[in-house]
Amino acid sequence: MSLKVKFLSFFIVFLFATQNLVANQTNHIQTIYLGSGCFWGAEKGYEKLEGVINAESGYANGYGISPNYRAITQFKNKYNENNFAEVVKVTFNRNEISLEDILIHFFESHDPTNLNRQGNDIGTQYRSTILFSSESQKQVAEELMDAYQILLIDGGHGKIRTKLEPLDNFYLAEDYHQDYLKKNPNGYCPDLSTGIVFSKKPKDFLDNNSLLVGKHILILDSQSYCPYCEKLKVDVTNEYKGSIPLSYRSSDQLHGLQIDSPTWATPSVIFLDNGKEVFAYQGYIEQKDFYRILGKFKLGNSEAYDVAFNKGTDARFCKEYEIFKNTPDGIFIDKLSGDALFDTKDRFVSRSGWLSFTKPVDGSVYELPDNSYGMRRIEIRSTSSDIHLGHVFDDGPNGMPRYCINATVLEFKSREEIS
Repeated sequence: MSLKVKFLSFFIVFLFATQNLVANQTNHIQTIYLGSGCFWGAEKGYEKLEGVINAESGYANGYGISPNYRAITQFKNKYNENNFAEVVKVTFNRNEISLEDILIHFFESHDPTNLNRQGNDIGTQYRSTILFSSESQKQVAEELMDAYQILLIDGGHGKIRTKLEPLDNFYLAEDYHQDYLKKNPNGYCPDLSTGIVFSKKPKDFLDNNSLLVGKHILILDSQSYCPYCEKLKVDVTNEYKGSIPLSYRSSDQLHGLQIDSPTWATPSVIFLDNGKEVFAYQGYIEQKDFYRILGKFKLGNSEAYDVAFNKGTDARFCKEYEIFKNTPDGIFIDKLSGDALFDTKDRFVSRSGWLSFTKPVDGSVYELPDNSYGMRRIEIRSTSSDIHLGHVFDDGPNGMPRYCINATVLEFKSREEIS
């Protein structure tokens, strides 16, 4: 064999080997197209799964309609069976996550028994659908759908309405839809799950008995990543120290509780009394508004509520004043947030009929001008909850200020309780 022929043979072998190597390196990257209602929250949920390379929002399997958001949401297309579906193109590394795990997340993160609807989103574009690109993907989807149907029936749910069909077309959604939840940090994330899962985890069996007695604040958290849930924790609930217990639950952990509000909207703040919802707020809530609602829940139509939110004033020598004027060493705290406001070391007897202090705890209050009732005064408000506390005057002992504070909006903790 000539040198030229030998070289050509070697080159051909090398070429085939290289092609096989490239194929083996790339054939583990796969895609599946999944529709489970609005694609915003779904997209973020898939991106959080380890092994998912990318999740992109788009429109799929529509005909005779322009593949854009304006067209598919028009009323005339709302119930058009040829409408595009809002889907997420999920690209994943099958060596790190299986198609089974992705489809399990798909089924567990929405309600597949709803036809053309998820939560408040109604229309054919919101249909539950799995769009496969191979027979093997179809087979996996069918097997999981059959298994999940049994679990749903056992859990009191109906027939799965998920549309399983081959992918025919796909168009990327507009740029503002991509990574929508990263670009829009205010609002709520839809958690539309049924609470039925393929395998029970320890968290599914959280004991709710403690929530059945007395008042409680329940934060409905998402089972997947939700930027609004995290923002609520950072801005409000992580700093909460109030006397009404605060707990977190996801929609599949509400057993034994009487919840009237939709459980797919996360975050939601639910106020419970003996395990029953009194009222709730859906979506992210600012700190100031959180404490106003908590004030209504905890204080009701009381003198304390009037003081806290209507700038009212305690009656002179009220019963709370009589209780607090001689308390032992400790701290007076905000009745709603639980933050420290005043120290007994700075308390003095002013004989005014209201609690008096020479100074607040550093950073705990702020001042506002108050010209109501024809007077020029300086109002004192709590930094944490923004409730009205009283006023500060310049007639304290030894030239110090006199913080004249309403006792009804305070609670007391001894030094031992704090340490």
